[in-house]
Amino acid sequence: MAGHYYSAQVEWACDGDYAANTYSRGHIWRFDGGLEVPASASPTVVPLPHSVEAAVDPEEAFVAAISSCHMLWFLDLARRANFNVATYRDKAQGEMSRIGPGKMAISKVVLRPEVTLISAEQPDESWLQAIHEKAHDVCFIANSVKCEILVEPEPLKLVGP
Repeated sequence: MAGHYYSAQVEWACDGDYAANTYSRGHIWRFDGGLEVPASASPTVVPLPHSVEAAVDPEEAFVAAISSCHMLWFLDLARRANFNVATYRDKAQGEMSRIGPGKMAISKVVLRPEVTLISAEQPDESWLQAIHEKAHDVCFIANSVKCEILVEPEPLKLVGP
């Protein structure tokens, strides 16, 4: 995949008193295709009203990117293994912790995927763990970060064909 490039535009304009540190951290992320996402510093980092609670913060986006990449690989690998996935839901969570004097980082991300298959019978669940392991191994985003990523899948659910 060498030579693939990805871009995003980030735009901010001062709203408030910059010198007094009472300015809004709200800004816009723009992606190809024209999608605009309201973004801000996390309210846990920059207290309201100087952050925007309803916007996506970089830490949430980081966790979502890991979860989304894992899901996309899982879906492809499950399809290749002839499993029919009806739904996939993940309640991913990132943990921010101090990694040194004055330094914080997301040190761990836990993925908790819940998969529902269209199947008349319960498959051997070892395939589920194997596909999650492979999805983690090939996920571009997981391979790009240094924090610990745990995959703790929920029990498999079935719906009839």
